[in-house]
Amino acid sequence: MTDITDTPESASPLDTARAQLASAVDLLGYDEGLHRMLATPRREMNVAVPLRRDDGEIELFMGYRVQHNISRGPGKGGLRYASSVDIDEVRALAMWMTWKCAVVDVPYGGAKGGVTINPREHSVSELERVTRRYTSEIMPIIGPERDIMAPDIGTNEQTMAWVMDTYSVSQGYTIPAVTTGKPVTVGGSLGRATATSRGVVHAASAALGDAGVQLNEVSAAVQGFGKVGSHAARFLHDAGTRVVAVSDETGGVFRSDGLDVAALLRHVEVTGSVAGFDGGDPIDNTELLALDVDVLVPAAVEGVIDSETAVNVKARWVVEGANGPTTAEGDRILADRGVVVVPDILANAGGVVVSYFEWVQANQAYWWTEREIEDRLEHRMVTAHRAVAALAQAEGISLRDAALTIGVRRVAEAHQIRGLYP
Repeated sequence: MTDITDTPESASPLDTARAQLASAVDLLGYDEGLHRMLATPRREMNVAVPLRRDDGEIELFMGYRVQHNISRGPGKGGLRYASSVDIDEVRALAMWMTWKCAVVDVPYGGAKGGVTINPREHSVSELERVTRRYTSEIMPIIGPERDIMAPDIGTNEQTMAWVMDTYSVSQGYTIPAVTTGKPVTVGGSLGRATATSRGVVHAASAALGDAGVQLNEVSAAVQGFGKVGSHAARFLHDAGTRVVAVSDETGGVFRSDGLDVAALLRHVEVTGSVAGFDGGDPIDNTELLALDVDVLVPAAVEGVIDSETAVNVKARWVVEGANGPTTAEGDRILADRGVVVVPDILANAGGVVVSYFEWVQANQAYWWTEREIEDRLEHRMVTAHRAVAALAQAEGISLRDAALTIGVRRVAEAHQIRGLYP
């Protein structure tokens, strides 16, 4: 297994997460024992998830749930359905969730889950059966005070409703707080569906504001036009940003004077992808990363800005909408070239902030207005950015190192104050 301080040339998400932690531990001066505690998941569960398909055939999938750290509160993290999911990816995502929750100061630890399945190849009823079986298998370690799930790649609010119902039926009463990102009709929160995207735009606005620049003065490209990227592009466009390019797994589209984002959203709603939109010229994902824009928003998957692609990035700001889109080597290259990176554990934290709001509302059985939620989200994001930016300036370090330092320090302090048992 890769050592926790190694940074391979071809870095996996877990390699990147470990290298980032090692950098923060070095800045904080922690010893090796504490470093290993922070690097090692508290609890992991691997489960078999059998599925009876609609035609009667039986298939078997692997499922995972990792609780990286629960020193500051219950585990919190998404559930991912993708054919690429494996235990190391889930470990990395859970670790990033730990620091993310700490940076925006919500009382959670980091967790993550996944099933190695391509949801596009299955019917709704098959996905429901997979979800309910997966939930029943991991039920001993989840719950509103133990570990709270949310949507991620390949899952959505309906998935969370199935998880909530399965858990509730097992307990004999309705427990909305076991998941977040649910439909509003079954205890979800207003504003949750677009919270990550709004947080990305708040983070971008704050970072640009530090340089005296406004969103309506810049151009942007968004890689990934899914749950996060599509709404981020819309909110940037609404703020006056010239969104010149977007892409998804099928391809991309570019228009130098700005895309009609509303028309593009309608096209994607009808066709399911960016491909074929006639409001611009075709472009691929690698070309998008190299565009001459002010702001680049990688909002797709991990590791897209690496040692090969980072050298071609021309953006002045990279605002990470995805988890782990920049490898450790990519980070070094961007830093050497003067690119300001707003790190994922800050930039895309809007989702967990409003998930926290949803959990609080469910526990209180009292629901806030959308305006209240958006105001509180903006306050959390701006407050977190100010703390990160102030530390970065004071210590002469990057925003990523500053955010990691704050997050890791808060988690380590919780470890140290609670002590070791026995």
